[in-house]
Amino acid sequence: MYDQLTPSDIKKMEEEIEYRKLVVRPKALEDVKEARSHGDLSENFEYYAAKKFKNQNESRIRYLDRMIRTARVISEDSAEDEVGMNNTVTVQFLDDGSEETYKIVTTVRSNSLQGLITNESPLGKALLRKKVGDVAHVQVNDAVGYDVKIVKIENTDDDGDKIRSF
Repeated sequence: MYDQLTPSDIKKMEEEIEYRKLVVRPKALEDVKEARSHGDLSENFEYYAAKKFKNQNESRIRYLDRMIRTARVISEDSAEDEVGMNNTVTVQFLDDGSEETYKIVTTVRSNSLQGLITNESPLGKALLRKKVGDVAHVQVNDAVGYDVKIVKIENTDDDGDKIRSF
């Protein structure tokens, strides 16, 4: 299971569990009842689809609950001027001068295609606790590594709204 979660990750999961229990579950149960009332279950695709959706919802609730119970809660706090969890960081790759922007998140929220990198990835580990102007060495494996320079750090809220930048 995912080992490290921030308090905001846990809050989002709890909100999803509540939504699934209070909104999705009753609708799924109603869909199953309605499909069952259409008669012969052996040839009733609606019934099987409704049951499958209901079971997927229940499975997701159990999955999120297990993630919350087994998580090790990590702090989102960092000094104002250093890279921490949920900070957006602009880095310059020293080998070619190109710049990229990433947000440091936990493994449960990572999506490299959207610039969300995990705190456990080589780049995420290298950037944590660094300040603007620092050079971080990213060790990908025993044979490959590269250097990046921190250009800008932005503290953002969960909606992506900028709170402050350095």
